[in-house]
Amino acid sequence: MTALEHRWEHSPSQALAGDDLEAQIMAALDTVVDPELDEPITDLKFVRSVTIDDDGVEVHLRLPTSFCSPNFAYLMASDSVDALELIDGIGVVRVYLDDHHDSEKINAGLAARAGYRGTFGHEALESLDSLRETFHKKAHTAAMERSLARLIAAGAATVETIGQVLMRDLPDDETTAALRRRRNAIGLSQCMNARVLVNDDGTRMLEDEIPMRLRFARSVRISIDGNSHFCRGLLATRYADDGDGAVADGPRITNVRH
Repeated sequence: MTALEHRWEHSPSQALAGDDLEAQIMAALDTVVDPELDEPITDLKFVRSVTIDDDGVEVHLRLPTSFCSPNFAYLMASDSVDALELIDGIGVVRVYLDDHHDSEKINAGLAARAGYRGTFGHEALESLDSLRETFHKKAHTAAMERSLARLIAAGAATVETIGQVLMRDLPDDETTAALRRRRNAIGLSQCMNARVLVNDDGTRMLEDEIPMRLRFARSVRISIDGNSHFCRGLLATRYADDGDGAVADGPRITNVRH
């Protein structure tokens, strides 16, 4: 009988609390996104395992290749630490990146809470905030294009009229909700009368700039979608023999908290 099974038999209330903590941990990790693919690391199957004990939680992350950008890798691992530490009573948070060429450096930096520049030293060409802002803007560009392309495909707008589309003109669905989240992340207006097609700083597009802006946004969105599909395939291939079913079924969760 496992420790978790033992708790279920003799202390169901504590087992329920443990299950609740598992749900909170996964919900926290759901908020961490790959900065390049703009998808949660949980959906991408980057969370390899979660171990909960009386001291806290240990999370192992893994990526599609050993040479994925160390900037992105650190960002996801650091964001995971920050998200998990918001959970009341979680205890000590330990996050490790497995099987990456910079795993040792990143894991040491996370353990020491050294920060991005403290971890990479002179290799950190820009601050973590600058890196995060760059990808927030990229994610907004792709989300904006998805929303507008659907209106054009549905005949509700044309390239000539797309610059006049307001947030209130978009359907109330997940695509629009995603656009709102991306706008919020870079500080753009949430007003229903705000224009959808804007520059990164929220300023209105000039008429002669719109076709070029749409083409650029489309290329960004295609790049993100293509990279996402490619990375999923690489991850599944890389960990096909992992033996724990984690690629298909989600992370392996071990809960031994009493």
